[in-house]
Amino acid sequence: MKIGTDIIQVERIRRLVERYHERFKKHFLCDEEIKSLKKIESIAGYWAAKEAISKALGCGIGSKLSFHDIIISKNTLGTPIFTLSQKAQSIHKIKESSLSISHDGGFAIAVAIILKDNTDN
Repeated sequence: MKIGTDIIQVERIRRLVERYHERFKKHFLCDEEIKSLKKIESIAGYWAAKEAISKALGCGIGSKLSFHDIIISKNTLGTPIFTLSQKAQSIHKIKESSLSISHDGGFAIAVAIILKDNTDN
């Protein structure tokens, strides 16, 4: 089991969105995520979540995992969940996961807990 966490100032994300508009959002969000996010705090939360997930996987954002390999959504209860692209899932082999996103006081924070399927090792 691995854990990853990330925190970011909401104002930093606000400045990037104001400067680069949709280009910035498309840098790290898929189209469905963009459509579902209305508030800057939520956008910052998704940034923190993708960073936390990459840390829990032990690779960070890079050649083994891109921002677009992580797709965040919500279950029927409104709890954030994520899936990986087929390519990323074949590399990282997640068995179970949990994701929590919160924002308050000008910060967004996310925690990801991942249990990998290590039966191949």
